Amino acid sequence: MPNITKQLTKTILLIAFFIGLSFQGKAQESDYHGFKCLDFKFEGRDAKIVFPKEAEAGRHWIWRARFWGHEPQTEIALLGKGFHVVYVDAADLCANPEAVALWNRFYDYLIKEYQLNPKTVLEGMSRGGLYIYNWGSENVEKVACIYADAPVCDLKSWPGGKGKGIGSAPDWKQHLEAYKLTKETVKNFKGMPIFNARKLAEAKVPVLHVCGAVDDAVPVDENTYVLEKTYKEAGGDIKIILKEGIGHHPHSLKDPAPIVRFILTNTAPALLDKTEPYESKMAINFRGNMDNCRIKFEKEKKGRVVFLGGSITNMKGWRDMVCDYLRQRFPSTQFEFINAGIPSTGSTPGAMRFKRDVLSKGTVDLLFEEAAVNDATNGFKPERMLRGMEGIIYQAIKSNPNIDIVMLHFVDQDKMADYNNGKTPEVIVQHEKVAEYYNISSINLAKEVNDRILNGEFTWRDDFKNLHPSPFGQALYLKTIQHFFETSWKHPAKVITPKLLPNQPLNSYSYINGHFEPLANARLTKEWKLIKDWKPVDNVSTRPGFVNVPILEASKPSASLSLKFKGTAIGLFVTSGPDAGIVEYSIDGAGFKTIDQFTQWSNQLHLPWLILLEDELKNTKHTLILRIAASKNPLSIGNVCRIHQFAVNN
Repeated sequence: MPNITKQLTKTILLIAFFIGLSFQGKAQESDYHGFKCLDFKFEGRDAKIVFPKEAEAGRHWIWRARFWGHEPQTEIALLGKGFHVVYVDAADLCANPEAVALWNRFYDYLIKEYQLNPKTVLEGMSRGGLYIYNWGSENVEKVACIYADAPVCDLKSWPGGKGKGIGSAPDWKQHLEAYKLTKETVKNFKGMPIFNARKLAEAKVPVLHVCGAVDDAVPVDENTYVLEKTYKEAGGDIKIILKEGIGHHPHSLKDPAPIVRFILTNTAPALLDKTEPYESKMAINFRGNMDNCRIKFEKEKKGRVVFLGGSITNMKGWRDMVCDYLRQRFPSTQFEFINAGIPSTGSTPGAMRFKRDVLSKGTVDLLFEEAAVNDATNGFKPERMLRGMEGIIYQAIKSNPNIDIVMLHFVDQDKMADYNNGKTPEVIVQHEKVAEYYNISSINLAKEVNDRILNGEFTWRDDFKNLHPSPFGQALYLKTIQHFFETSWKHPAKVITPKLLPNQPLNSYSYINGHFEPLANARLTKEWKLIKDWKPVDNVSTRPGFVNVPILEASKPSASLSLKFKGTAIGLFVTSGPDAGIVEYSIDGAGFKTIDQFTQWSNQLHLPWLILLEDELKNTKHTLILRIAASKNPLSIGNVCRIHQFAVNN
């Protein structure tokens, strides 16, 4: 009996000792986004614990390493699920061994005082990554999972700035002192995440990193990607959500659902919300219906379907899959599928070649149009993005009022960056103006892909891979397009409803009568040659349709030609290769202007390129004078101009 009393006394004294160490002053209550927060001192350091309104059964908790209160959306969501949130300020220790020891004592205190789950969720933003990995690697059995946000994983990258990152000289000095390192000994130092994360991987602790793709403070390829390699080699499970166009800030995600889902999956899966349907991330603008082509396919058993766009349309992939889908959907219909995709071309070239490449094939029942990638990549101004797209849509409806049209916006990393920075890509803004004006349905695959990546469903680097999608990406495009049609055709089709053209176009200079003028219409000086079957002699790549065809060619400075035309726009469809030069032009005797044909891709490809000289002329007769300039782009090896077509809008 005395032994029991003695042991009880020792236990009480020990608890009192820990409480005395911990509080060193009266604890105070505060509000943390509607939840009770206890603010107190632990060994003289600021500490906090936030309580849920009702703790969930497992008493799970998330431990923030640094920057209390910054981007708290994940913590707020978890508090709503019944989690606790904790923090202790150890900023001055830089996650060194002394900080790890402090965290050990704080962990013991929390478990004993608040009966929290023996396994914690670690949350580390920026340099907080050092804390969660340095402590976690020494306490793998106490870690449920890790959420790291733009985390520092290598001291040499940050604060050292020894790679791509900008570094921080004061922090570099502080961290070296905290770890008792020098600029030499740190080179072989293993006590940081890119090395010690291996222990967590071997213990099968799941990890999620959320990072900005253009982080110049903590570059992802020097930190997260290095740690990822280590983690996977050791058999660990690591997931990365990469935010295109985002730097070191802002941290987290505007919608923390993917982070919360990851944490709940690895702690309290019973608290997970019902899995959201695949369709919830589709960005489809339904306008009108697609009954006209459906009735034609079902009743007449014939259909002509045209795909107009650039290289993503031209390549094998989604287009072929859509053709197969339509054949299966209408097994008795005889289809003619026309691939009018030409790599590197957008809506302005599309409007100018629409008669030649689309209308010349006969009446079109269903048109797929995509130009969002090339209109943006090729640097067209916003008004030309609109004028080109309106030119295509106007000509399509004028040719067949019963046509159905699907406008597509394909993804690239620039568009993803825009969305992540809170902007709608300019090209999509302009194309959507046209879609709205003409009541055309559109499918925004750029937004969908970005949303799905932020949702943690897949990655750009490993799954989608390129603006020319991997098979995975092509299949995603198909699934959304298929969903669009199945939704549009959910109810029986009624009657064919002709589309009505507006009284006037959206923009008075849109290329609604875009077409090509024959090369023979030009008057040439002797320096120009008409080559009936042009092909390059320099072994540089070409595009299909732009080789073994007639062109006008000149390379001597001052070589000139003239062209009489009528309309509001005049342009040159050229092949712009490694020897592309600068041209000068004058319209109706005005002063000469210059345009450089050489592009960023010219040194590797004889690129089909539409040079729009003017597109706001009076709709009258004009005379163009074109000549080869004496100057050239420093990167070009020549002064050549090769003209495939004259593009005119009248």
